[in-house]
Amino acid sequence: MRRVYLLLLAVLLIAGCNTHNEAEPAPEQQEMPQQMPGDFDFLVRYGYGEATKNEINTYQDIVVKDLIMNGTATANVTLTGDEMRSIYDQMKEINILGTMELVPARQSCAVTPYQEDSWQITVDGVTRDLSWSGETCELTEDAGQLLELRNFIADIVAGKEAYQALPEAEGGYD
Repeated sequence: MRRVYLLLLAVLLIAGCNTHNEAEPAPEQQEMPQQMPGDFDFLVRYGYGEATKNEINTYQDIVVKDLIMNGTATANVTLTGDEMRSIYDQMKEINILGTMELVPARQSCAVTPYQEDSWQITVDGVTRDLSWSGETCELTEDAGQLLELRNFIADIVAGKEAYQALPEAEGGYD
Protein backbone atom coordinates (compact mmCIF):
# COMPACT_ATOMS: atom_id res chain seq x y z
CA MET A 1 0.00 0.00 0.00
CA ARG A 2 2.86 2.34 0.84
CA ARG A 3 4.35 1.79 -2.64
CA VAL A 4 1.06 2.78 -4.25
CA TYR A 5 1.04 6.05 -2.30
CA LEU A 6 4.66 6.76 -3.24
CA LEU A 7 3.95 5.97 -6.89
CA LEU A 8 0.85 8.19 -6.84
CA LEU A 9 2.83 11.01 -5.19
CA ALA A 10 5.59 10.71 -7.80
CA VAL A 11 3.07 10.86 -10.66
CA LEU A 12 1.40 13.93 -9.15
CA LEU A 13 4.76 15.67 -8.68
CA ILE A 14 5.80 14.98 -12.27
CA ALA A 15 2.43 16.10 -13.61
CA GLY A 16 2.56 19.24 -11.45
CA CYS A 17 5.96 20.23 -12.86
CA ASN A 18 4.60 20.29 -16.42
CA THR A 19 3.16 23.81 -16.45
CA HIS A 20 3.53 24.42 -20.19
CA ASN A 21 0.37 23.56 -22.09
CA GLU A 22 0.33 24.53 -25.75
CA ALA A 23 -3.48 24.52 -25.74
CA GLU A 24 -3.62 27.14 -22.95
CA PRO A 25 -4.90 30.51 -24.10
CA ALA A 26 -2.74 33.59 -23.74
CA PRO A 27 -3.22 35.43 -20.44
CA GLU A 28 -5.99 38.00 -20.52
CA GLN A 29 -4.99 41.56 -21.14
CA GLN A 30 -5.52 43.87 -18.20
CA GLU A 31 -7.86 46.75 -18.96
CA MET A 32 -6.97 50.09 -17.43
CA PRO A 33 -9.90 51.69 -15.60
CA GLN A 34 -11.41 54.77 -17.26
CA GLN A 35 -10.55 56.89 -14.22
CA MET A 36 -7.06 56.85 -12.70
CA PRO A 37 -7.15 54.63 -9.57
CA GLY A 38 -5.66 55.81 -6.28
CA ASP A 39 -2.87 53.22 -6.39
CA PHE A 40 -1.49 54.36 -9.77
CA ASP A 41 2.30 54.68 -9.58
CA PHE A 42 5.26 53.96 -11.79
CA LEU A 43 9.01 53.71 -11.84
CA VAL A 44 11.10 54.11 -14.96
CA ARG A 45 14.87 53.63 -15.08
CA TYR A 46 16.60 54.69 -18.24
CA GLY A 47 19.93 55.54 -19.76
CA TYR A 48 22.58 54.08 -21.98
CA GLY A 49 23.35 50.36 -21.89
CA GLU A 50 24.39 49.17 -18.46
CA ALA A 51 24.23 52.74 -17.16
CA THR A 52 20.47 53.06 -16.65
CA LYS A 53 21.07 55.44 -13.78
CA ASN A 54 18.27 57.93 -14.45
CA GLU A 55 15.13 57.15 -12.50
CA ILE A 56 11.67 58.64 -12.07
CA ASN A 57 9.92 56.94 -9.17
CA THR A 58 6.41 58.00 -8.12
CA TYR A 59 6.22 55.18 -5.56
CA GLN A 60 8.80 57.08 -3.47
CA ASP A 61 8.46 60.54 -5.10
CA ILE A 62 12.13 60.68 -6.08
CA VAL A 63 14.11 61.38 -9.20
CA VAL A 64 17.67 60.19 -9.80
CA LYS A 65 19.80 62.01 -12.36
CA ASP A 66 22.81 60.39 -14.02
CA LEU A 67 25.72 62.82 -13.73
CA ILE A 68 27.85 60.49 -15.91
CA MET A 69 31.40 61.16 -14.66
CA ASN A 70 30.18 62.35 -11.24
CA GLY A 71 27.84 59.53 -10.22
CA THR A 72 24.19 60.35 -9.57
CA ALA A 73 22.14 62.96 -7.73
CA THR A 74 18.73 62.46 -6.15
CA ALA A 75 15.87 64.90 -5.59
CA ASN A 76 12.46 64.62 -3.99
CA VAL A 77 9.95 65.30 -6.76
CA THR A 78 6.20 64.82 -6.43
CA LEU A 79 4.06 64.99 -9.55
CA THR A 80 0.76 66.83 -9.26
CA GLY A 81 -2.58 65.07 -9.62
CA ASP A 82 -3.05 66.65 -13.05
CA GLU A 83 0.42 65.50 -14.17
CA MET A 84 -0.27 61.96 -12.95
CA ARG A 85 -3.66 61.94 -14.75
CA SER A 86 -1.98 63.15 -17.93
CA ILE A 87 0.61 60.35 -17.70
CA TYR A 88 -2.12 57.82 -16.88
CA ASP A 89 -4.08 58.93 -19.95
CA GLN A 90 -0.97 58.48 -22.13
CA MET A 91 -0.43 54.98 -20.70
CA LYS A 92 -4.09 54.13 -21.31
CA GLU A 93 -3.83 55.42 -24.88
CA ILE A 94 -0.90 53.11 -25.71
CA ASN A 95 -2.55 50.21 -23.81
CA ILE A 96 0.47 49.76 -21.55
CA LEU A 97 -1.16 46.86 -19.70
CA GLY A 98 -1.96 45.05 -22.94
CA THR A 99 0.31 42.83 -24.97
CA MET A 100 3.35 44.85 -26.03
CA GLU A 101 5.90 43.74 -28.61
CA LEU A 102 9.17 45.17 -27.29
CA VAL A 103 11.73 43.01 -29.11
CA PRO A 104 12.09 43.49 -32.89
CA ALA A 105 11.40 40.45 -35.07
CA ARG A 106 14.71 40.94 -36.87
CA GLN A 107 17.85 42.10 -35.21
CA SER A 108 20.05 43.37 -37.99
CA CYS A 109 22.85 45.04 -36.04
CA ALA A 110 24.13 46.07 -32.64
CA VAL A 111 25.04 49.57 -31.51
CA THR A 112 26.99 50.91 -28.57
CA PRO A 113 26.01 52.88 -26.59
CA TYR A 114 22.29 52.16 -26.74
CA GLN A 115 19.28 53.39 -24.81
CA GLU A 116 17.49 51.09 -22.43
CA ASP A 117 14.34 51.50 -20.32
CA SER A 118 12.98 49.43 -17.46
CA TRP A 119 9.44 50.10 -16.23
CA GLN A 120 7.30 49.10 -13.29
CA ILE A 121 3.68 50.26 -13.36
CA THR A 122 0.94 49.68 -10.78
CA VAL A 123 -2.68 50.21 -11.80
CA ASP A 124 -5.71 49.04 -9.83
CA GLY A 125 -3.80 46.39 -7.85
CA VAL A 126 -1.89 45.03 -10.87
CA THR A 127 1.85 45.60 -11.23
CA ARG A 128 3.48 45.19 -14.64
CA ASP A 129 7.19 45.17 -15.50
CA LEU A 130 8.38 46.11 -18.99
CA SER A 131 11.75 46.77 -20.59
CA TRP A 132 13.17 47.52 -24.00
CA SER A 133 16.62 48.10 -25.46
CA GLY A 134 17.84 50.01 -28.49
CA GLU A 135 20.85 47.73 -28.87
CA THR A 136 19.44 46.12 -32.02
CA CYS A 137 19.29 49.39 -33.99
CA GLU A 138 15.51 49.16 -34.37
CA LEU A 139 12.66 49.82 -32.00
CA THR A 140 9.31 48.14 -32.30
CA GLU A 141 6.29 50.44 -32.49
CA ASP A 142 5.47 49.61 -28.86
CA ALA A 143 9.03 50.34 -27.67
CA GLY A 144 8.88 53.63 -29.59
CA GLN A 145 5.67 54.51 -27.76
CA LEU A 146 7.33 53.74 -24.41
CA LEU A 147 10.26 55.97 -25.40
CA GLU A 148 7.85 58.80 -26.25
CA LEU A 149 6.04 58.26 -22.95
CA ARG A 150 9.31 58.32 -21.02
CA ASN A 151 10.36 61.53 -22.79
CA PHE A 152 6.96 63.06 -21.99
CA ILE A 153 7.43 62.20 -18.30
CA ALA A 154 11.07 63.36 -18.28
CA ASP A 155 9.99 66.72 -19.74
CA ILE A 156 7.48 67.14 -16.90
CA VAL A 157 10.17 66.30 -14.34
CA ALA A 158 12.73 68.59 -15.99
CA GLY A 159 10.38 71.51 -15.35
CA LYS A 160 10.38 70.87 -11.58
CA GLU A 161 12.41 73.25 -9.42
CA ALA A 162 13.94 70.39 -7.37
CA TYR A 163 15.19 68.71 -10.54
CA GLN A 164 16.59 71.94 -11.96
CA ALA A 165 18.59 72.41 -8.73
CA LEU A 166 20.50 69.15 -9.37
CA PRO A 167 24.07 69.47 -10.74
CA GLU A 168 24.71 69.27 -14.47
CA ALA A 169 26.04 66.01 -15.92
CA GLU A 170 29.67 65.97 -17.04
CA GLY A 171 31.08 63.75 -19.76
CA GLY A 172 29.26 61.39 -22.09
CA TYR A 173 28.84 57.78 -23.14
CA ASP A 174 30.85 56.35 -26.02
